[in-house]
Amino acid sequence: MENGLTHTRHPGPDRCVFAVDGHAGTATVTRLAATPGVIDVLTAPGDQWLSARRVRPRTTRVDVGFGVEVGGDAFVVAAGPCAVESQAVLNDITSVVALGGASILRGGAFKPRSHPASFQGLGAEGLALLARQREITAIPVVTEVLDPRHVAAVAESADILQIGARNMHNFELLKEAGRSGRPVLLKRGLAATVDEWFGAAEYVLRTGNPHVILCERGIRTFEPATRFTLDLGAVAVAKRRGHLPVLVDPSHATGRRELVRPLALAAAAAGADGLLLDVHTAPETARCDGAQALTATDFDRLMADLRPLLRALGRPLASDTRVLAEGNPT
Repeated sequence: MENGLTHTRHPGPDRCVFAVDGHAGTATVTRLAATPGVIDVLTAPGDQWLSARRVRPRTTRVDVGFGVEVGGDAFVVAAGPCAVESQAVLNDITSVVALGGASILRGGAFKPRSHPASFQGLGAEGLALLARQREITAIPVVTEVLDPRHVAAVAESADILQIGARNMHNFELLKEAGRSGRPVLLKRGLAATVDEWFGAAEYVLRTGNPHVILCERGIRTFEPATRFTLDLGAVAVAKRRGHLPVLVDPSHATGRRELVRPLALAAAAAGADGLLLDVHTAPETARCDGAQALTATDFDRLMADLRPLLRALGRPLASDTRVLAEGNPT
């Protein structure tokens, strides 16, 4: 391009976006706008072009595999253990969440713990357990990746790569995850502004990977009643500002299972596209974050309350639509 401008091409379902970097004067913008086939020439604050809703008016639908889509009309629930512990425990939890209405299995193989003596996850063994569970149950898997060197291995075992709150600013990890081609679930940093959150998403998008899902998981404030403060206002802002689907993680936000249900329902009412939940069949023995994990009974109760709320909002539950589709050969 002219005047030292560079561009990248990003095809979409309804239009192709060219992100142009560099200083473009008024004359250049005018010439670009007059080019045949150009709908409009827009500027975006902070150079955040690719996530802006005014660039793509429709919410991006992210296909995560096995017939599950995040960002469509259906509300998606991802649930499972905070950390993978064993095949037997994973089998039990998967049965609970799949039968209860989850469409995605979550489980940590690599864990970013605040203290080095804490359980760090099973690593490669955990990935193998998740991959086997995915093969047996035909349910997509989301798991966290901590290190750019692990991206390829995690991408082989999981359908969605999770970038945790502590790694939201790990730009090399963001780029490597984007280059994997897998959908990327990007958690908001625990002290990050919405603008910084979108800036992190831009790193993934600029690799040419459009499959980015945002996740609000609470931010650190002066309030000690909960582990973090779940910022549902940011969910509404993110949905208005950008076209990327948004999930909410009330488990890590509160750190207390009795608070997960009301905040999960509030997240649905606020316009979130889905939930990320910790569930464990024996949370008292969990090796990680047992206090925030829903029991099987808690999870079933939440899902029973969620369905009528979603009906009132005009949104089906993704697992219900998947069952209907699989049961209808036409």
